[in-house]
Amino acid sequence: MTLLDDAVVHAEPVMGTVVSFHLYPGSGGDFEARAALRAACERLHRLDEIFTTWSPASAMSRFRGGRLRPHEVPAELPVVLELCRQARAVSGGWFDPWAMPGGLDPTGLVKGWAVEQALGLLGGAGLEGAMVNAGGDVALLGHPPGGAGWRIGIRHPWRADALACVIEAEGAVATSGCYERGAHLVDPRNGRPSQAAASATVIGPRLAFADALATALAVGGDEALELIGGLAGYEAYLIRADGTELATAGVVFS
Repeated sequence: MTLLDDAVVHAEPVMGTVVSFHLYPGSGGDFEARAALRAACERLHRLDEIFTTWSPASAMSRFRGGRLRPHEVPAELPVVLELCRQARAVSGGWFDPWAMPGGLDPTGLVKGWAVEQALGLLGGAGLEGAMVNAGGDVALLGHPPGGAGWRIGIRHPWRADALACVIEAEGAVATSGCYERGAHLVDPRNGRPSQAAASATVIGPRLAFADALATALAVGGDEALELIGGLAGYEAYLIRADGTELATAGVVFS
């Protein structure tokens, strides 16, 4: 946890990635910002313990295997499953955790939701602004110093040291693609890896849904982009596998 350019900066390894925090203290000062940061990190680790599919002892793994007794169900589990049902409906089925080859897998939504939870704990610390980035899932609070809006760089899918573009955003930005983990995105309609997109970004008020919709966009391509364009409050930016680009009308490039 360091102080850089008047920001409290921290990187927390959790959920199979590194979650980076940039906090700009306001009326609460550094002490409250750091206390909120510790609480946010503890929350992320708790949610990782519940929802990881890599540990057979997690609540999610035991639920998937029919080994979770009713009194052992954490309160967070039905909340996330209901959000997954909603995301499946609004995405036209392009996001469907129940259609994964290995069984129910809410990973495409739960990381964004967990970051939302962490940001919520930061909200009471009197911060001027905060940015939490979990491997391309970005949650935003307030504004950066100077009062300007947030400008978020979208990584170029084939050039790790370059940006494809910079967008203006508030609320949340989620990007999905195959450039870090390979062809891990599965088309829920046929159970096979999808290569419809090189990079898929969704901007909106809630990171949980932006995360799920970015997954939907990455597997559904043009069809999913058109669907997202019709959702109130959400915008999308797509780089197709051939390098051509499309965006919904409300995306603001900077």
